Amino acid sequence: QVQLVESGGGLVQAGGSLRVTCAVSGISLSRNDMRWYRQAPGKQRELVATITGSGTTNYADSVKGRFTISRDNAKNTVYLQMNSLKPEDTAVYYCNHRRFARDYWGQGTQVTVAS
Repeated sequence: QVQLVESGGGLVQAGGSLRVTCAVSGISLSRNDMRWYRQAPGKQRELVATITGSGTTNYADSVKGRFTISRDNAKNTVYLQMNSLKPEDTAVYYCNHRRFARDYWGQGTQVTVAS
């Protein structure tokens, strides 16, 4: 059974940095794609970053150059390093895995960027 648990959110000033973490169980990261999504109040959930099983990464244009997705296969953990944070990055950040058209989600972690 796939389980995802996010942590590491918090309050940060604009221009600051934060790293959120997703502890993964039930799958091997080296053979599976993982994603970070975010959802701001009143907005749809949006894809932020992807890391494939082979390690290829992709980013939304809005975070390219500021966010970095990575993973530690030994710890079965996925990270999202967020630098140069902006108030518009404020959202709940969710870890995601998709298998056979089924989406698995964590509970999310709140990131708030103060201006």
